[in-house]
Amino acid sequence: MIGVGIDTVEVERFRRALQTRPGIAERLFTPAEQAYGRRQKDPSERLAARFAAKEAVMKALGVGLGAFAFRDVEVVKAPSGAPSIALTGRAAELAARRGVTSWHVSLTHTGLVAEAVAIAS
Repeated sequence: MIGVGIDTVEVERFRRALQTRPGIAERLFTPAEQAYGRRQKDPSERLAARFAAKEAVMKALGVGLGAFAFRDVEVVKAPSGAPSIALTGRAAELAARRGVTSWHVSLTHTGLVAEAVAIAS
């Protein structure tokens, strides 16, 4: 194991940010993640969980905000429904320098909170 990260997001606060800050979804999420969110009646819970995963990945890599763009981390859903992590850009470069060859990620959410755990190995 190279690193572990965890993050929690308040769903209502995240919902308000999506509603009041034009362009925030485009800044935080890849086109595929945005499309996934739009397929939901209320995308806030699922997008909040994906945002928590992006922050958990930062923590697992031992870096903070600004080390890479949020869109450099994508939560990808397998046909089975299991989430995984795909990295591009500076996030991929940083992970490669740290020797990360695989990711394990778990997401959960309720109407109140969304959480994610990311393990870099």
